Amino acid sequence: MPVHQLPDLIRHAREHSPFYANLYASLTTDVDCLTALPVVDQGEFWAANTLHDNRVLTGPLTEASVYKTGGTTGAPKFSCYTREEWREFVTAFGSGLVDAGLKPGHRVADLFYAGELYASFLFILDSLSHAPVDNVRLPIGGAAPLESTVPTLRDFAAQVVAGTPTTLCRLAEHLVARGEQLPAVELLFFGGEALFDDQRRLLAAAFPNAEARSLGYASVDAGLLGCPVPGPDPRVHRAFTPHSVVEILDETTGEPILEAGRPGRVVVTSLFRLLMPIIRYPAGDRAEWTDTEAGHFRILGRAEEGVRVGPVSLYSQDAQDAVAAADGEGRIVGMQLVVRRWDGRDGLVLRLATAPGDDDPAGLDVLAKEVVEGLCTARPLYPDSLRAGFVHPMEVEWVRNRDLVVNSRSGKLIRVIDERPTA
Repeated sequence: MPVHQLPDLIRHAREHSPFYANLYASLTTDVDCLTALPVVDQGEFWAANTLHDNRVLTGPLTEASVYKTGGTTGAPKFSCYTREEWREFVTAFGSGLVDAGLKPGHRVADLFYAGELYASFLFILDSLSHAPVDNVRLPIGGAAPLESTVPTLRDFAAQVVAGTPTTLCRLAEHLVARGEQLPAVELLFFGGEALFDDQRRLLAAAFPNAEARSLGYASVDAGLLGCPVPGPDPRVHRAFTPHSVVEILDETTGEPILEAGRPGRVVVTSLFRLLMPIIRYPAGDRAEWTDTEAGHFRILGRAEEGVRVGPVSLYSQDAQDAVAAADGEGRIVGMQLVVRRWDGRDGLVLRLATAPGDDDPAGLDVLAKEVVEGLCTARPLYPDSLRAGFVHPMEVEWVRNRDLVVNSRSGKLIRVIDERPTA
């Protein structure tokens, strides 16, 4: 299926999608520039993209694969691809796997999640099938018991294991707890969420000869977003040109950011999807350009992976930085932010995971204090708000990696948990 020219995509969307016709109603008929188009409003998009009386699709739903997505709004929604669009999707992504390190003959275990209309397991399996190099695919799945997953990996001498960081870490913890390793694994392909330094330490203990790399940046709603850029920083990607156009927009003004090193929100336009057009669609992530000439950008995390605790705004990356600075021995192997409210005030709990066998209470108390001090130094409004009586003191809750809360369907770690009552 050919990649479409932007003016043709815009024209098709205006003529066949009631949602885009309404969105572009005030524009001239000859508009052909992305920056002349409004950015899609997430709430309005999903309100129109319904199972019945759909106003986003450009035609009847008579031939397509339908997948469930959280979009960037939380509640599951549905994303549609024709068979030609899906083939284009997985073929382009499969080519990117070579940039990620896939080599001819690699035996690859797919530990992503399948079923209930979720796409990740099938998406990775199809991408491997359409990759430009031969490979052996092991469709194990993320829900398979670890007791059977490990023997399968050993029996087939798997060289690549692909999954979410949370799934890979749970597998690693299972191995470490049993004093085992999988030295045959060369690559750990992660996707769906960020991989942090604390998790790398746990993975290194279980997979001593493996390098963790991003397998690419994509989502079932936004489509193709970023191809891995070889190098020391797995967060750096480049757009899947010519299949997609990635913009980074100022979070206040909405203007395109053209210089390196300035964070903004990611907006994507897909040039190969006609059934469900994606034009200036917010991907839900923050990023910054690292090389504007080459089109390289660094993913900075989910836009919604932040929370307000009283008057204080915090991002999960703030806590990750505090952990990295304090934890010189690499004892912390996972983290979650938990926000609670009691006695009329908000409070932040840092849920930190240690590896099996790490049970030194005194040492952990010292480490907890250093992490809290580091986060308070990075976000001085928190201690200021504490002194003013607006928030409770930060607390640390020590757990194992298996105790961290994950999405029951996708297996992804939920980095920010808001337990405050909403009623």
